[in-house]
Amino acid sequence: MIERLGAHFFRHEYGRLVAMLACRVGVRHVELIEDAVQSALMAAVETWPKATLPENPSAWLFSVAKNHLVGELRRRARHERLIALHDLGDANATVPGPRAGLDGDVRDELLRMLFACCDDAIPPQSQLVLALKTLCGFDVREIAERLFTTEANVYKRLARARTRLCELPFDADELSSEQLAGRLPAVQSILYLLFTEGYLSSHAHEAIRRELCDEAKRLAEILAGHPLGATPETFALLALMHLHAARIAARLDGAGGLLLLQEQDRSQWDQREIQLGMSWLARSAQGEVFSRYHAEAGIAAEHCLAPSFEQTRWERVVECYALLERLAPSALHTLNRAVAIAEWRGPAEGLALLEGLEPPSWLAGSFMWAAVLADLHRRCGNVEIALRYRESALHSAPSTAVRGALQRRLDQRAD
Repeated sequence: MIERLGAHFFRHEYGRLVAMLACRVGVRHVELIEDAVQSALMAAVETWPKATLPENPSAWLFSVAKNHLVGELRRRARHERLIALHDLGDANATVPGPRAGLDGDVRDELLRMLFACCDDAIPPQSQLVLALKTLCGFDVREIAERLFTTEANVYKRLARARTRLCELPFDADELSSEQLAGRLPAVQSILYLLFTEGYLSSHAHEAIRRELCDEAKRLAEILAGHPLGATPETFALLALMHLHAARIAARLDGAGGLLLLQEQDRSQWDQREIQLGMSWLARSAQGEVFSRYHAEAGIAAEHCLAPSFEQTRWERVVECYALLERLAPSALHTLNRAVAIAEWRGPAEGLALLEGLEPPSWLAGSFMWAAVLADLHRRCGNVEIALRYRESALHSAPSTAVRGALQRRLDQRAD
């Protein structure tokens, strides 16, 4: 019976429960809250297979997590007043709906907590780690893979962020309009990473995690409906999400393996999602702002509107990557521009762009750097060099699905 819910149910519930309880007792108690939620999830895994599934599993989890938290707070005499203040004593309370709060009312408690996690005193990378771990249900390995860092660094950043949360003099409901506006870019970055992990997962057994993509879109749409979140950057981010989501169904083969862009059946692309993406992209063009999300959405639009892989307007893709490099300088963007140039003008010109480029350590150790160089050298006829990079790419691929797609691409005949 528990299989009916799916693994995504527990991941989603983890973040939702942490957010709900944190909004009630304060973000400074986040470690106690996480322990309570984990205890509730463990209790569900242990008891539900042996008994009838609760009529409302979400309410059951909330009740168990809340009771655990109340017990911990009661064991700490200094929190007695807090318990009374937040009316947590009723163990039979139902799951409450979204609470009004924050300047202008950000409806969703998970989104409210994302803003709370993006405190200015917490370094940006630690904000991302805290939000992805505590609210989005990512494990440390997934975060390290997505942020191009080590697991040890993730643990350090998480500890620093939690320490800072414990020192906060306010809770999520007390954020002003100015604080919300100042934290908006960080929240957009978290939603971007949440969607990215769903679209190309680092999980060993799941190439695509659709529920992460759906959750990122849901939160971004709530953000776009808020006066402070209704910005060109948010609209462009939503455009990017919808345009990528349009291709999800065509990205997997019958066995669950990843299909390369040129291998996908374009008749399976979701035209409704494409239209939604183009609509958000049009809204994002209002005003003078042009962000990295605009550039990435422009690239996604070119792919979605192209009749075929060969008929893609690669010169426009190259232009968007060049803009992206100027807006958010990164060797990764240069690498992607080289791939687009190779499709437009040939592999030799793509390889020339990378010649002499010394990648940062985080990219040099990634499968992406080795995979692109393997592909370009292969297509240029540099067999021995290509083989070296091929082995490195396959060895460092984060999942079986990614490794399989790479192997098909890198084993093709040279141009």
